[in-house]
Parts: sequence; C-alpha cells; structure tokens
Amino acid sequence: MSKDKVFSDPNLKVSDFEFNESVVKVFDDMVTRSVPFYLEMQRMIADLTADFAVKGSNVYDLGCSTGTTMMAIHPKLDPSVSFVGVDESVEMLKTCRANLDKTIPGRKVVLVDADLNKGIELENASVVILCLTLQFVRPLRRSKLIRDIYDQLPENGAVIILEKVLGEDSMFNRLFIKHYYEFKKRNDYSETEISKKREALENVLIPYRLKENEELFAEAGFRFIDVFFKWYNFSGMIAVK
Repeated sequence: MSKDKVFSDPNLKVSDFEFNESVVKVFDDMVTRSVPFYLEMQRMIADLTADFAVKGSNVYDLGCSTGTTMMAIHPKLDPSVSFVGVDESVEMLKTCRANLDKTIPGRKVVLVDADLNKGIELENASVVILCLTLQFVRPLRRSKLIRDIYDQLPENGAVIILEKVLGEDSMFNRLFIKHYYEFKKRNDYSETEISKKREALENVLIPYRLKENEELFAEAGFRFIDVFFKWYNFSGMIAVK
C-alpha cells in the first residue's frame, strides 16, 4: 500500500479534489488514515448487508472506489448474490477490477462508470451501499438519488450509508472538527497536508447534519431508519423500505 503524500508539498497549488490517478494510487492508505474506524465500519457494513441481501439478487456499491467494501462483504454472502460496483472515476474502476479479480474471482461483479448526480438505475437490487459517497453528490441532486433508490428497491430492501456529517450545533461542530484533525495528526498527517486537503475538498465534499440525512430517507419513504455508528463527525446509517 503506497503512502498518501498527495498534499505534502507546501508549494502545491490547490485545486478541487478529484479521484485522479495520483489519488487512486494511495487511496487505500488515504482513507484508512483519514476515516476513523474505517476497517471496523467495513465489517459493520458487511454484517448489515448480509442481513438484508436476498439470494439471487444484486448488491450495489455506489462509489465503490478500490473495491474494499465488496471484498469485506463477499465472505458473508450466498454465492448466488452478485455485486454491481458504480464509480465515476475510471482510474478507480481499473484498480477495483484488478483487486476483485485477485481476491474474489468466483463472485460475479459488474463495474459501471456512472455519475450519481444523474441518478441511478438498479436491477434486482436488495441492498444499496453508499460508503463515503453521498457527501460527494451535489446537494440539489441528493433527494432525487435517494428517491430513485427507494423506487427501485423491493419491500425490505436496505440502504446502508457511511458519511462525514456536521454537528447539530456550531459549538459541537467546531469541537468535532478539532478532534478529527487531532486524529489525522496521530495518523502522521502534517498541518500542511490537513490544511491543503481541507481546501481541496471545500467545494467538493459537502456534508449534511445527521438529522438532514435521516430526513432525506424519511421523505423518500423509507419505513425504518437508524444509526449504527457515530464518531464525532462521521456516522453510519441504515434505512429499510
């Protein structure tokens, strides 16, 4: 695993963050060092997916990145369940395919290059996963995306999301961000790297408050919504139709 040094140059001119080749090469290190309890959350997503995945159906991983989530879920699913991984980054999809071919060659996996801002078409889906994905969808497009997912899921179909979130109050939000940056420093990110990445993400990653995310799913029609993980400004949530 290559170490993330994308934002280490103090003279780097910062532009909007994108999942380009340089990011994809270090993505697994980047996300593991930047997202608290990332591997444990993958295990939790796998557990919950196994609870709702129906034999012969498709599990969709929207924003599949390098395939980590599908690899975590694979051992827990019936062989008749197929994966559909969706990502807008062609470089990510190339890496994802290489990883999955090595680790889960027996599982049927279809990878799709698509922009979630334009909605999503699902086929025979029982579970849809958005792991650190919805936050990158433009705010004006999120409600339609969730409605699209709801409309195409069967009864008892589930959506599992992991998101960076805002605090409900500005005081707590400041505290949570402070402790998050302390976490990143403990994981060997410098002040320069933290600052430059924050600037690059400013207009790209737009988090909602947890209650706003819950309202998105409730308004789409989901019957059951609950939080299964919370750490300062990160949360995991499940919604069932």
